[in-house]
Amino acid sequence: MDRRAFISGVTVALLAAPLAAEAQPAGKIWKIGFLGPSPSGTAPHFVQAFRQGLGELGYVEGKNIAIEYRSTEPGDYEPYRLLAAELVGLRVDVLVTSITSAALAAKKATTTIPIVMVNVDDPVESGLVASLSRPGGNVTGLSRMSPELIGKSLALLKEAVPQAVRIAILSNPANSLHLGMVRTGIAAARSLGVRLTIVEARAAEGLEDAFATMVRERVSALLVLVDGMFYFNRTRISDLAIRSRLPSMFTAQAGGLMHYSPNPTDNYRRAATYVDKILKGTKPGDLPIEQSTKFELVINLKTAKALGLTIPPAVLARADEVIE
Repeated sequence: MDRRAFISGVTVALLAAPLAAEAQPAGKIWKIGFLGPSPSGTAPHFVQAFRQGLGELGYVEGKNIAIEYRSTEPGDYEPYRLLAAELVGLRVDVLVTSITSAALAAKKATTTIPIVMVNVDDPVESGLVASLSRPGGNVTGLSRMSPELIGKSLALLKEAVPQAVRIAILSNPANSLHLGMVRTGIAAARSLGVRLTIVEARAAEGLEDAFATMVRERVSALLVLVDGMFYFNRTRISDLAIRSRLPSMFTAQAGGLMHYSPNPTDNYRRAATYVDKILKGTKPGDLPIEQSTKFELVINLKTAKALGLTIPPAVLARADEVIE
């Protein structure tokens, strides 16, 4: 296995709750497998939100539930196959997966153990489920994408940077979902009266060339599509955007100008309700996929200052978080 892979087999303690889960066989301790990026590389409070959601539903560690956590560093996808197989070998009752790659690995590892996905991009396009309303099979959960997300992101970027007449989209050709996102972006750009330049980077080594292309094409702003490789290199991408004088719609906490995205903490908390229903006997294939309904606009004023950009008051007033 890749030496970067970090594999932990810890039982995660859950918050105590006043009521035990219903329909629980006496003395039964349900075993949940949790598969995703290492908390050291992402945000530990996402896992904490999932644990809190379970606690609120009456699940108490050591009494009626235990969690087996397996992880790898962000952007390191190959180990997911081995980690998923390991959790299946432990005979977990439910597999919870936090990103698309982990969900795909879990689905390949088992057709019988229920899988609850938390933050996947497009479960139908990626082949995880047959449909959002009737997933079928053993996979259900939450999708972080919504049909209007790309269009809304472009509209906000155009509103924040009114002079932008040509906007670049940074895409990863290795990501099978990006083709559909680009198509959506092209349609949205047409209605906004802006031209798009599609720039690709398959690996971190191609990022410098991608930004050189943007500068050469004289683009005025940048939208970075959701992708594991991009997230793993988020600080580098943000630095390259600032160096290239490009206002970016990309992870504001890492230095992007702004981002508009689902609230991931809310998704992790809501995932607990899926686990609860499955443990009480509902088939995963009968549970509709939920799409994100709560979105956050985060604006980084430090980045705006570095770019010599003034965010219009109307945009700033809509921000859920402002980084100063």
